[in-house]
Amino acid sequence: MTRKKRSAQKTPGLKGQEDITPSGSILVVDDCPLNAALLGRLLIRDGHTVRTASNGLDAIRIVAEDPPDLVLLDVMMPEKDGFETCRDLKKDAASRLIPIVMVTALEDVRSRVQGLDAGADDFLTKPVHAAELGARVRSLMRLKRYTDELESADSVLMLLAQTIEARDSYTEGHCARLAHYASALGSTLGLQDDDIRTLEFGGFLHDIGKIAIPDAVLFKPQALTPAEYELVKAHTVIGDRLCSGMRSLGRVRGIVRHHHERLDGSGYPDRLRGDEIPLLAQIMSIVDVYDALATTRSYKHAFDPDRAYEELRGEAKRGWRRTDLVEAFIGNA
Repeated sequence: MTRKKRSAQKTPGLKGQEDITPSGSILVVDDCPLNAALLGRLLIRDGHTVRTASNGLDAIRIVAEDPPDLVLLDVMMPEKDGFETCRDLKKDAASRLIPIVMVTALEDVRSRVQGLDAGADDFLTKPVHAAELGARVRSLMRLKRYTDELESADSVLMLLAQTIEARDSYTEGHCARLAHYASALGSTLGLQDDDIRTLEFGGFLHDIGKIAIPDAVLFKPQALTPAEYELVKAHTVIGDRLCSGMRSLGRVRGIVRHHHERLDGSGYPDRLRGDEIPLLAQIMSIVDVYDALATTRSYKHAFDPDRAYEELRGEAKRGWRRTDLVEAFIGNA
C-alpha cells in the first residue's frame, strides 16, 4: 500500500515544534453540497486535502480507488444512508481501519448506538462547531498514523515470512495456502471475524522463526541428527520472540509458538495437552500437516487428497488432533 507524503502541523504556542498529528486526506460524504463545502473549507484551513462524495455508493467507490485517512459521513442520505455505508466500509478488510466520523443532526441515544454498531469511530452533531471538528479530526488522525505504523510493521513481517518461504522451492505457496485453509476452517466453525483474521495472519507467520535456522539444516535431504532436530524445533520459540514486541501480533503468537503441539502432550515446544493448546493453533496444526502431506517436498512425493485425509484421521485416532476439527476440515475441503 502506498503512503501519501503529508506535511506536519505546528503545535500552537510551541514555536518551531512539530505536532505529532500530520495533515491528511479526508473524504466528506454529504448529499447537501452546502454542508460538504462548509466542512471542506474548515478542513482545508487546517491543512488537510479534501474530497467529497454526495452519497454512500460514491463514497465506497472512492475509498476503494484511493483510500483516505479519514471519512466524515453524513447519516441521512438517499439510496444508502450513513449507517449502511459505514457498515460496508468496516466490513471490507481494505478500509476497516479508516476512522469514520458520523455527522448527524440526530442526538438520540438510539441513533448513536446504531452508529457504534455500524462501526463508527466518533460523532459530530450538526451544526458542526469548527473547534470541535478540528479536535476530533486531530485525535483520529493521530490514531490513524499509529495504525499505519503498526500495519507497516506487520507488512514487513509478512514480507519476511514470504522471503523465508522462498528459500525452498518445494514450499512455494505454503503460507498462502495455510492462510486460506485456516481462515476457511475458522469460518466453517463459526469463529469471530477477529479469530479468522488471526488465522489468516498466522498462516503467513507461523514459520517465521525459521529465519534463524541454517539452510544446511532446514533443507538437509538426509535424516536430521537429534541436535539438528532440536534446532529446527526452536523455530517456534524464535518466531514467538520475533512477534512479542508487537501488540498487533499478540493474538498470532499462540499460533506461531504452538502449532506443533499435540493433544497428548508429545508435541513441542511446551508439550501442552488438550485444551491447553490454543484453538487457533490446533486449527493451524491440522492445515499445516495436510499441506505437508498434499504437496511434494524434498523428502517425499505429494499424497493425493484422500490419502492425506486418512493420515489426518490417523493422527486424530492417535490422540494428536481433535477429531471434530479434522472432520470439519475434511468436510470443508
